[in-house]
Amino acid sequence: MTLLYVTHEDCLVHDPGSGHPERPQRLLAARAGLDDSGIGALVLAAEPVSPGAIAAVHGIEVSRRLALLDAQGGGLIDPDTVMSIGSQRAAQLAAGSALVAMREIDAGHATRAFCAVRPPGHHATPLRSMGFCLLNSIAIAAATLRDRGERVAIVDLDAHHGNGTQDAFYDDPSVLFASVHQWPFYPGTGAIDEIGTGDARGTTINVPLPAGSTGDVYLDAIDRVVGPALARFAPTWVLLSMGYDAHRDDPLTAMGLTSGDYALLVAALLDVIPEAKVIALLEGGYDLDAVRRGVHATLTAFAGSAELPERPSSGSRRRDMVDAVVQMHRGVLG
Repeated sequence: MTLLYVTHEDCLVHDPGSGHPERPQRLLAARAGLDDSGIGALVLAAEPVSPGAIAAVHGIEVSRRLALLDAQGGGLIDPDTVMSIGSQRAAQLAAGSALVAMREIDAGHATRAFCAVRPPGHHATPLRSMGFCLLNSIAIAAATLRDRGERVAIVDLDAHHGNGTQDAFYDDPSVLFASVHQWPFYPGTGAIDEIGTGDARGTTINVPLPAGSTGDVYLDAIDRVVGPALARFAPTWVLLSMGYDAHRDDPLTAMGLTSGDYALLVAALLDVIPEAKVIALLEGGYDLDAVRRGVHATLTAFAGSAELPERPSSGSRRRDMVDAVVQMHRGVLG
């Protein structure tokens, strides 16, 4: 099985400043994870996303503000979200990376791809860049697939809730969005009763877990919530927001995963949807070694290997939130 690894050196140019956790070295750590895996992935260069693809998700004011700050050589969007020279191009490449992967998968060159790009995207809402994110790359990919008639599922494993992705599809029954995340935590969204609206009720699934949650609880969430929802939805494409900040070594979060858990989680998802085409995009993760091992784990799971870069974690007894989500979505999960 050929795997794709889509990236671009210009994503290193985006520089939020000294001391900012979303630093260029994250991309180098991801590439080290590829090297550690020993997988002979086909490495491709990302291409900038088109204005039309951006407009399928973001209002014109988002693009206008990015262009204005780019022309000024950078600046603050909010206290956490910073642009430098080259940031707009990096965001356009990040958003375009999944479209390159889609093209190659459509051509039969692979069935799974990992996009190692930055800045991350899942906090960027249709109307606002925020939370380190300029453009919502995974939402743009999902909208592109949706608009050509595909059934698309997005699974977000970042420790922070993907509020921007949720907002983009909250009333859209053709896209399933499922997130497993730390709660309560930034950005304050992702409660269990956020389930979609109108005809899309039930196609947004949030599993908010308490700080310290370990891999056994995450696997329980996949087995009893996310997996059954995927099986019922039967997506033709699955997009993974791979944030490695749920790792126990991450400096910004308080979750308890190891890279071994990431391997098991990805493998569990793939077992549910073996025929689907799969693209993962790098989101958060601010301990460089955790990013390196997390990418390694994801790629080995993509390749069907049982290798675990670290021992899985266990011991958390807080499964009550998983029970609550099962009850909330019992009509969807079956």
